[in-house]
Amino acid sequence: MSPELDRWAGAVSAGRLTCRLPLRADAEAREIVDAALALLFPHFAPDRRADQGVVRGEIDRLEGWVRCFLAGLGIDGDPAARALSESLPGIQRDLELDAEATWEADPAATSIDEVILAYPGFYALACYRIAHHVLGMGIPLLPRLITERAHRVTGIDIHPGATIGRAIAIDHGTGIVIGETSVIGDRVRLYQGVTLGALSVRKDLARTRRHPTIEADVVIYANATILGGGTVVGHSSVIGGNVWLTHSVPPHSIVTNVAVSERRGADAATPLGIEL
Repeated sequence: MSPELDRWAGAVSAGRLTCRLPLRADAEAREIVDAALALLFPHFAPDRRADQGVVRGEIDRLEGWVRCFLAGLGIDGDPAARALSESLPGIQRDLELDAEATWEADPAATSIDEVILAYPGFYALACYRIAHHVLGMGIPLLPRLITERAHRVTGIDIHPGATIGRAIAIDHGTGIVIGETSVIGDRVRLYQGVTLGALSVRKDLARTRRHPTIEADVVIYANATILGGGTVVGHSSVIGGNVWLTHSVPPHSIVTNVAVSERRGADAATPLGIEL
């Protein structure tokens, strides 16, 4: 071994000794996602054992994974583990609305079961909703690892800090990016390649609103890019494919890559028809 490589090996050794992250952080995040999904929907339960004692055991194992992850960060994980378990019924209700909205929005969907088990948009939303609750508990690192699990599997990148309403439909989904400070209202429909991003990526803007607000009942078609913390897409609007939008538009707008117009028909106000 050359002297230079020997010095570098010493630096690697020192880096490992001083690293304060959990030993298997990414693998533990994956276990947490899988355990939570198995409790939320029978579609993801590996053996479908249904007796209540088994379910309670699965809850205990989920809490154990959370405690293990946080122990690796030097944090007492008991409060967070219990809080995540207590949040599961509410997460389940939100995801049921997402599944129904996706089924309503896609003529190719043959059943809600198909949406839950096979649609990448639903999986990405499930990981986001779990991660968003975890982020709200003040837990570091884990929320981003959870949403990155979905990103790797589906190509859909949703930051856990985004605020997303109910009955969201993501069709196809590949290439969607939803930034940290994005706000999305109820019954919004997104197609592949949509970006809700920032006008600037300067680090000194990290604590500011950088991403757009999408109000309720908006449809955003493929490869549209909407940028800026001051950009508001008014409710019941339609954003066409390949649009580049950096300014607000009023409710009931139709935006294409050549024009902005306003529609008046009340029948288009709630495109998904989901009662909340």
